[in-house]
Amino acid sequence: MLPHHEGKGVLQVVAIARTAGPWRFGSWPARAAIAALTAGACTVAGCAPQPVRPAPTAEAVDAARLERLTYGLNSSSIAEYRRLGSRAFLEAQLAARPPPLPATVQAEIDALEIAHADPVALLAEVNAENKRINALSDGTDKERARKALNDRANRLAYEAARRELLRAVYSPAQLREQLAWFWLNHFSVFQYKANVRWLVADYDEHAIRPHVLGRFRDLVMATLRHPAMLQYLDNAQNAAGHINENYARELMELHTLGVDGGYQQQDVQALAHILTGVGINVGEAPKLRRDWQPLYKRDGAFEFNPARHDFSTKQLLGATITGRGFHEVEEAVDLLVRQPACARFVSRRLAQYFVADNPPPALVDRMAATFASTDGDIAAVVRTMLVAPEFDATRGTKFKDPMHYVVSAVRLAYDGRVILNTHPIVNWLNALGEPLYGRQTPDGYPLGEAGWASSGQISRRFEIAKTIASGSGALFDPEDGSHPATGGFPQLASRIYYDTFEPRLSATTRDALERATSQVEWNTFLLASPEFNYR
Repeated sequence: MLPHHEGKGVLQVVAIARTAGPWRFGSWPARAAIAALTAGACTVAGCAPQPVRPAPTAEAVDAARLERLTYGLNSSSIAEYRRLGSRAFLEAQLAARPPPLPATVQAEIDALEIAHADPVALLAEVNAENKRINALSDGTDKERARKALNDRANRLAYEAARRELLRAVYSPAQLREQLAWFWLNHFSVFQYKANVRWLVADYDEHAIRPHVLGRFRDLVMATLRHPAMLQYLDNAQNAAGHINENYARELMELHTLGVDGGYQQQDVQALAHILTGVGINVGEAPKLRRDWQPLYKRDGAFEFNPARHDFSTKQLLGATITGRGFHEVEEAVDLLVRQPACARFVSRRLAQYFVADNPPPALVDRMAATFASTDGDIAAVVRTMLVAPEFDATRGTKFKDPMHYVVSAVRLAYDGRVILNTHPIVNWLNALGEPLYGRQTPDGYPLGEAGWASSGQISRRFEIAKTIASGSGALFDPEDGSHPATGGFPQLASRIYYDTFEPRLSATTRDALERATSQVEWNTFLLASPEFNYR
């Protein structure tokens, strides 16, 4: 029997839920808190009339499956799912060429500076400006110059987050968008390290996105060659005679093999020596002796400088790698990604994100077998996962991380209406502890419920749900300060709700919704419900 908290306010009830510990699917705080939110409100104010239920649609939608293939339900994704059917919808989501964004969204993205910025020019500019500022005498002018440079870097990083969020909310290629977030997190960089803020937009656009459904080896190489990764994990300082093992260690432990991947410290050391000379240059090419000149490589800000490379013979994972320049790096990456440990590690990480915190071993085995037989074809591995019976068997039990929760709430609440201001979403993600490009350690954000289901997290999610539900989040206030668009709160008691959400709600959640005293309160309870927090 549920506890009765007649007359308790929202914050009091959230405090009660906190004392019960983290939400667990089916637990009292997960299923009772929203019912308690209104226990007594209706007796005082009288419940608002419930919306008229629309007639059911002829075509059934497997909403729980669709929610996992997308960032959350909206009218366009439901219509496309109905048009194509489950399997054809999945194949469309796995297609190599994604469909375009809505024209208004694409126009917003095209107007961003990052859409046209050259990372080489940006790095050259920041290097020159830092040199100029360092030459100034200490005082107001120096402080103002540093602030201006810092503000510009923050603006560019915000634009990267804005573009990421607009794509997540509005792209028809929803599976691709989830994978873009997954791989950004897997190959995580921290925007406040060195000059990474100037580079995160290009890192996302050119190192991650072209490869999210391609070959894993190509994704590893693209991140390895990008200046954001080379700055973040210090390989730009890794040179013969001055070995830095940071990137070599994380390349094995976090990116390819996993902590239990069967490598030893001597393998980390060998890989660090192989990676010497892999760095960054936005200035003039170095003057090299004649026999090194053919080995020099330059692509944008990426540089392989043979004068900084250790040409000795190395032993990596039992293989002999002879010193011959950047080809050693390519051989080492080939060796890493073709290890059985890599197939299992990457497959398990994907299954943790999409299926379950502790994914079924048999599913991981099949995914790893696909990885090995296709030479790391990510689309094939994801397909193996999404058509598996384990994927369907665990629907509705995967807790949404903050990114998934916030994006799914905006997709449902505004259903294709294009937001003009992404600052509120960025702030919500910051409050929930998952800011874009904000993970300081290279392990990425947690993929499991334990990382996100604390009582404080649930309390903050409720406040965000209330803000979205009331239309008071300033999402439609233009960022340039011009007159905001017509406001109003969303109407979530829609056909989407009756066709897809209501059949899956528990009796407790239904009861809470029936007790709502207004449409805004009803919206809040739906977005804060346990069912909405899981996918």
